[in-house]
Amino acid sequence: MRVKHLLEDSEALACLEAFAALVQSQDLGSDLAALAERVDGLANRHDGSRSLDGVGHAAVSATCTCAKAIAGKARQAAEYAAYAAVYGQGGYGATSDPSAYELEHEWQATRLEGLLSGKHVAPSAA
Repeated sequence: MRVKHLLEDSEALACLEAFAALVQSQDLGSDLAALAERVDGLANRHDGSRSLDGVGHAAVSATCTCAKAIAGKARQAAEYAAYAAVYGQGGYGATSDPSAYELEHEWQATRLEGLLSGKHVAPSAA
């Protein structure tokens, strides 16, 4: 849900919401694979896929984040979420300045530590 605000495609948003509902219900059966395939297709067809324009590319990366998360690829989802966050702030630092990722990586590390320790760490809306 961290990249939800960057999604432009209503169908991608619907996929994210469907995934959240599946997780909440703990019913991660066969619908999950179809949902992952659907959102992956959306990410690959997104208009922003053909450029590094910052905002458009943030939407692509946010959609890819959803696709990877739904497919169970947590590391790749985290990478795309970081890209989306940096591109969404203006973009060009994402391609040339590794320090642009520091805040996002710090947030991700803190969140992972909380999950691994069993302590609830409420995700921020940022």
